[in-house]
Amino acid sequence: MTSHSDTTSGFATPPDPAAHPPNIHAAGAVVWRRTRPGGPIEIVLAHRPKYEDWSLPKGKLDPGETPMVAAVREVAEETGLRTRLSRYLGHVTYPVPGHRRIKRVDYWTATVLGGEFVPNDEVDQLRWYPADRALEELSYPMDRGIVGEFLRLPPDTETLLLVRHAKAGQRARFTGPDDQRPLEKAGFAQLETLTPSLLAFGPQVLYSAPPLRCVQTIEPLASSLGVDIAPEPLLSESGYAAEPQRALARIRELIFPDTVPLVCSQGKVIPPLLEQWARQSGLTLPPARNRKGTVWVLSVSDGRLVAADHLDRALRAR
Repeated sequence: MTSHSDTTSGFATPPDPAAHPPNIHAAGAVVWRRTRPGGPIEIVLAHRPKYEDWSLPKGKLDPGETPMVAAVREVAEETGLRTRLSRYLGHVTYPVPGHRRIKRVDYWTATVLGGEFVPNDEVDQLRWYPADRALEELSYPMDRGIVGEFLRLPPDTETLLLVRHAKAGQRARFTGPDDQRPLEKAGFAQLETLTPSLLAFGPQVLYSAPPLRCVQTIEPLASSLGVDIAPEPLLSESGYAAEPQRALARIRELIFPDTVPLVCSQGKVIPPLLEQWARQSGLTLPPARNRKGTVWVLSVSDGRLVAADHLDRALRAR
């Protein structure tokens, strides 16, 4: 786990998290597995000898790092486990004892892909516990609250990533066919943060609406994964406008167990498509401006949308 030095911020008394914005940012995960197919789940807890506590794996963000990237990195550094993120579980905020600072920790659900624990300076023991036992063993009520949110839904839902293309300038200022309008300089700059953040969720198959700006948004991701980008005309603005029901049926068809699909689409598709899907599923969507370069992380069970987490332009979860 990467450490950073702390400095006194000048608070005369311990700061109130409700009154002061956090100035230390961290991220972590509820890492889980099944003991056998269809069997009960176990959650991993880390023992930190410095604090003599049992906690969820977590750690501070490195400079320029997004919370999702930090969560995967910190879990790997503390536990030796390679993971992929899925549902967002919320955040906790608390004063840091002795430093008069406010810390925010964002948490996700994480599935194990591989790896092996080796005791290290940060964590000397790692244990897997059944969910109810994990709640008992955790040292902090805030961690228990995060695990409670994790247990609110089945953990092995399917994940679908829905991305709005990055910045591509103004439609009226481009003289060629609109489908050929490329990303602008600011759009390509967005990809430097967007691409590693998407990798934290383990996408495996990539789809894009045909416009060039959509394809360009996920080309670095495709290159990193070594996969092709499949065109999805129904998920373009013109395709969706002509057949919205078929478009929704098509995006549902892209979801398979143990596979994380990613779709890059457009601003006049994503909000109405999600509203339609959420309404049919009985889910209330969180508020979101759906700006360019933002991401929806969708959790799906039997075709029903059970959770929808929005990562804003700074790729921080709401």
